[in-house]
Amino acid sequence: MTLKHKLPALLFILTSALSISLKAQNHLERYAAIDVQHYKFDIKLSDATDGIEAKAEVTVQFKKAISSFNLDIIKKQADGKGMVINSVTEKGKTVNFKHEGQALTININSTKIGEKRTYTITYTGIPADGLYISKNKYNERTFFADNYPDRGKNWLPLVDHPSDKATVEWIVTAPNYYQTIGNGLLAEQSYVSDDMVMYHYKMDTPISTKVMVFGTARFAVEHSGEFKNIPISAWIYPQDKEMGFSDFSKTASILDYFITHFGSYPFKKLANVQSKTRFGGMENAGNVFYGETLINGTGSIEGTLAHEIAHQWFGNSATEGSWHHLWLSEGFATYTTDLYWEHQYGRDQFVERMKSERQKYIEYSPKNMVPIINPVKDDYLQLLSPLTYQKGAWVLHMLRHKVGDEFFWKGIRSYYEKYQYSNALSEDLQAVMEEVSSQDLASFFKQWLYQAGHPQLEVAWKNAGEFLDLEIKQTQKSGAFTFPVDIKMTFNDGTSRIETLNITDLTTTTKLRITQKVSKVEVDPNTWLLHEVISMKQND
Repeated sequence: MTLKHKLPALLFILTSALSISLKAQNHLERYAAIDVQHYKFDIKLSDATDGIEAKAEVTVQFKKAISSFNLDIIKKQADGKGMVINSVTEKGKTVNFKHEGQALTININSTKIGEKRTYTITYTGIPADGLYISKNKYNERTFFADNYPDRGKNWLPLVDHPSDKATVEWIVTAPNYYQTIGNGLLAEQSYVSDDMVMYHYKMDTPISTKVMVFGTARFAVEHSGEFKNIPISAWIYPQDKEMGFSDFSKTASILDYFITHFGSYPFKKLANVQSKTRFGGMENAGNVFYGETLINGTGSIEGTLAHEIAHQWFGNSATEGSWHHLWLSEGFATYTTDLYWEHQYGRDQFVERMKSERQKYIEYSPKNMVPIINPVKDDYLQLLSPLTYQKGAWVLHMLRHKVGDEFFWKGIRSYYEKYQYSNALSEDLQAVMEEVSSQDLASFFKQWLYQAGHPQLEVAWKNAGEFLDLEIKQTQKSGAFTFPVDIKMTFNDGTSRIETLNITDLTTTTKLRITQKVSKVEVDPNTWLLHEVISMKQND
């Protein structure tokens, strides 16, 4: 996901699987009891109303013997928005239910461990969120699902958490001047009356509810062929089709880079869709939604395009098992976009991107001095900040430097292969990286993910005969970091030398042997360390 350029930075404090909050505890109890296997959503749209008529078939596998379970769906509120449940049935027989607040409680005959049952839920209502029924920039009516992070409950009965992945079908019926794009492959398109058309999409690989979507609007559609058996298409407002088709023309080259470095593309199609998403880009599985104003024909969308395509592997297929590990999605997409940039445009432009991302995080960090993984809060829309995007990317960048390119890429591919179509936590990534590199990475992962802040350095140096006296102080309030740092010494004759120091204490003093006077000292000349130089002082 990429944020719109004008959105303010948001505090990124993620809920923990160990959180004592009621929401987390309720999910953990449900996670231990049920596993949704498949959703089939049948949605009827109209231009006469913002209300929907819907039917959901939810197939559940039970992990234990229970006599009731909950699905998330928000009840109709005083403002008239929300859903009204009309019936719940199993094999045509009425099932008792209770719908209060955000929970639909379904009371059932006691289950057996491993048993699968399918429940059919009919309901109506006006979505308060999650399904945007509005007008686009050309004042034309559109319908775009936008479930991230847990807004699907505003219009769908589901388990609205990334740890419960399922396959999905969309049956969308709408006026026949609209087209619909949804997860998976198109199984059927039928005119159900003179003025209504039905689209049926099937997704046969499991995904989390945050990326289960469809979009219905007037589109110009370009089918640009297949790349390694992956159909590629662009869905653009007709007024923008030339610009949009041009902007998305680099999709195949981006896919090529990621397939080469990550492994096979996880889904059966890739559609790029101009939309009304609240985000700059939203990585919905197999059909990415992009903010409508990003389409301009200049190719400036390339970075967003790469970011959202990278999410198909990291975030959509290999998915964080808990919200507070979201950096496994956003940090990965940010850094792998940077790596694509390095491949496409060279090391210098890559370094400039890394410096820019480091600066964004540094400017943000004083406002929220918390670690990437923080088990305190569960306001999921506060997940989007430089902590998980830029700092998360820098964690991967430093990990790459620590283990080396060969082991880094081997680890990335191994991690993806192990957790594709399932869920992972940060300790799972650590275990894979330790296995492939034969290094103990416990302290690395602990300090960069679970410790707030970053090294803030005061550096003092002076020429002292045959030595350069160097002092490095860590001044951050969050405690000492342990890290290697390169020091570049430039001499009076213009030559230079780099020495690597291992910093373990708040204050490090050392003497570096020299054969002539040093005119300049530079910290981290090759851009491998997340740090901030507070002051650089020459004492000669």
